[in-house]
Amino acid sequence: MIIAIDGPAGAGKGTLARRLAAEFGLAYLDTGALYRAVGVAVLDAGGDPADAATSERAARTLDLGLLDSPRLRTEAAGDAASKVAAIPEVRAALLDFQRAFAANPPSPCTGAVLDGRDVGTVVCPAADLKLFVTASAEERARRRTLELRGKGFDAIQERVLADMLARDERDRERKVAPLAPANDAVVLDTTDMDADMVFDQAVTLVRKKTIADL
Repeated sequence: MIIAIDGPAGAGKGTLARRLAAEFGLAYLDTGALYRAVGVAVLDAGGDPADAATSERAARTLDLGLLDSPRLRTEAAGDAASKVAAIPEVRAALLDFQRAFAANPPSPCTGAVLDGRDVGTVVCPAADLKLFVTASAEERARRRTLELRGKGFDAIQERVLADMLARDERDRERKVAPLAPANDAVVLDTTDMDADMVFDQAVTLVRKKTIADL
């Protein structure tokens, strides 16, 4: 089984994806972390994440060890990720890796959960279940601020909201793989839901899909 979970930053898709992977014994890939890692690599080299040639080189020589770095969770990394993700050459460089992970998840897993911005529309358009997790910008900014403060970062909610709105616009307006729910995705608006409520709804959807395929 392949489960694709897309949505904007701070909507809760990462938390949901990890919990679903654990619940059903599936492998998990945060596709956004790949773009964050490229962005951080460019910044570390003193480059501009918006420069296509620089970011493509970083994507093709990406050190996957960066995926475990806490620096990927900073707002600077998120902003850089949004810029490199708008570059077609970067997306092409990372697409094969994501598809290979979904098709051949690490043993003993027999399926995978991938979350990101274009998993259901581009990376895994034939996924067994597609979810689009969203929430109001204000609620997403509140959640992200609490997350950053919990990790020791000095986050100001108004600034987080402004950065999030700018990132949302870039993600929606980019020419390649813009952020949008797949036509057959189930949309989950989590604005007034806690993580357990979202998880329960998603588990029900997965089980219904599994039964339907028997």
